Amino acid sequence: MVRKAEIKCLFYITHVENVPSILKNGILSHGLVESQKVPFTPIYDAGIVSNRKNKATPERASLWEYANLYFQPRNPMMYRVVHEKTTKDLAVVGVKPSVLQLPHVMIADGNAANHPTRFFKAADGIKVIEAQWPVIQAEYWNDLDGSKRKIMAECLVPEQIPPEHIHTVFVADHEAKKRLEGLIGSTTIPIVPEPNIFFKPSFAARIGKNISLIEGDMFFSGMQTLTVSVNLQGIMGKGLASRAKYQFPDVYVYYQDACRAKRVTATKPAVYKREASLDEELADLTTPLKTPNAVKWFLLFATKRKWRDDSRMDDIEGGLTWFRDHFQSEGVLSVALPALGCGLGGLDWADVGPLMCKYLHGIGIDVAIYLPRERAIDRKFLSESYLLRGGK
Repeated sequence: MVRKAEIKCLFYITHVENVPSILKNGILSHGLVESQKVPFTPIYDAGIVSNRKNKATPERASLWEYANLYFQPRNPMMYRVVHEKTTKDLAVVGVKPSVLQLPHVMIADGNAANHPTRFFKAADGIKVIEAQWPVIQAEYWNDLDGSKRKIMAECLVPEQIPPEHIHTVFVADHEAKKRLEGLIGSTTIPIVPEPNIFFKPSFAARIGKNISLIEGDMFFSGMQTLTVSVNLQGIMGKGLASRAKYQFPDVYVYYQDACRAKRVTATKPAVYKREASLDEELADLTTPLKTPNAVKWFLLFATKRKWRDDSRMDDIEGGLTWFRDHFQSEGVLSVALPALGCGLGGLDWADVGPLMCKYLHGIGIDVAIYLPRERAIDRKFLSESYLLRGGK
């Protein structure tokens, strides 16, 4: 059981231009904004707003009568907003957990506008939130197990959240922070760049003609093709492979079949040309997306022969050679790759980084290399001079 104390913050997603009013007057329900004719800049389309107006709770006739907070701002609604707006226009207002003690607060165990969602009074609702905390804190979600709905669990506060409950405003980057500081002037409320909330990398650097080095979540990359490190035994047990197994079950099925048919080998990756829209899977679909993205493909790249083995540099080089020689005929338009073999495979970025750049630099498509999350890398091994001149 997760302790109540772990709910350290709740979150309100809004347009940066609304923040000055929020810091002065608090977070108002949509109904109150409308009745008092409070100027505001919307971030949600009319269909989403209308759906919430027509949804009741056990105590109120409409969700419009509540100011709504999320327990997790990095959720399907944020994903939708980020893809329909620009992150420079977005802010997330952090609210103290003390808001849960306000009168008549209700807890929704998922997106409040969704039919399966249940509503609870705060005391009972907190127990429900604690029970599903692993889902709320997860890096990904899907429709199949209900996590897409549950990660959007809400705290519903009647009418208004007073400004004294606000403790932080989060933005995507330092440019957005500077813009917001210009809007609000002097304030004791911290403005904190937190790119992960907005599905942005925490670090990005350009190398040469076409390569970007990124610290972040590869599965939210804008590249057309995403690379999953695999073994040749059909086992997706840990790391990126495990993530792919549960987030994209069809990728796992294709991978097992590719292993059996030997379409993937130690030096020959396999391309799974998936036809589903990733944006439609990840974004809130209370109303249809205006601009669903193109399909995402998956490159299954063997970095181990057996799942218990360490990775071999000659296998990595063989796979890179195949990709360089075949990506055009396969139709790959851009690609995101992990630092091949540098996580569970035991290889050193100081060796792998120059090898990857040797085969991927200047090939005519954008390449994003996602750096290992397991350990920090000395910045000297990320320089263009080091990576493009062969490393050591």
